[in-house]
Amino acid sequence: MTVAKAVWSQIQSNDHRLMRRVHRWRAPRWFRIVMIVSTRGGDGWLWYGLGLILLVYGGEQRFVAIGAAASAAVAGIFLFRALKRTSCRKRPCEIEPHCWAAILPPDKYSFPSGHSITAFAVAVAISLFYPFLLPCLLTLAFLIAASRIILGMHFLSDVIAGSALGVALGLASFYVFTIL
Repeated sequence: MTVAKAVWSQIQSNDHRLMRRVHRWRAPRWFRIVMIVSTRGGDGWLWYGLGLILLVYGGEQRFVAIGAAASAAVAGIFLFRALKRTSCRKRPCEIEPHCWAAILPPDKYSFPSGHSITAFAVAVAISLFYPFLLPCLLTLAFLIAASRIILGMHFLSDVIAGSALGVALGLASFYVFTIL
């Protein structure tokens, strides 16, 4: 067995072990509500709302900041769609039923997490223009990413990969838009 296959096998084993624990955990009601609200926030309306707020109150850099965040999000959408078609990884909720989450997945495949890519891409891009928003936006991005695992939509590795790609896209977009 090659090193890459051994590493991937270990990642999958850890992912499946965590999936079984999460799917069988009866989370408190307040936690379930937070996770459902978080994942719905990552569907896009939260970022559109942030864009409108920045459009009104964002100051001189608002157009550049919104452009950077939007371009990072759009690039993330194209990237995760291409990667999902390539990986064809089944979602955790397809492998094993979840005991309390009944949310339907937005698409067929799991890797990488599109919600995580978009959340971190937008959060990082906006935070670089408005550093005082960093704690709030990173908390929102983390909650969105964690909700995808808790609700059985993604494995941990899907979310980690998506978050890393989102951070990279947010940074790249910021630098492209500050140079222009």
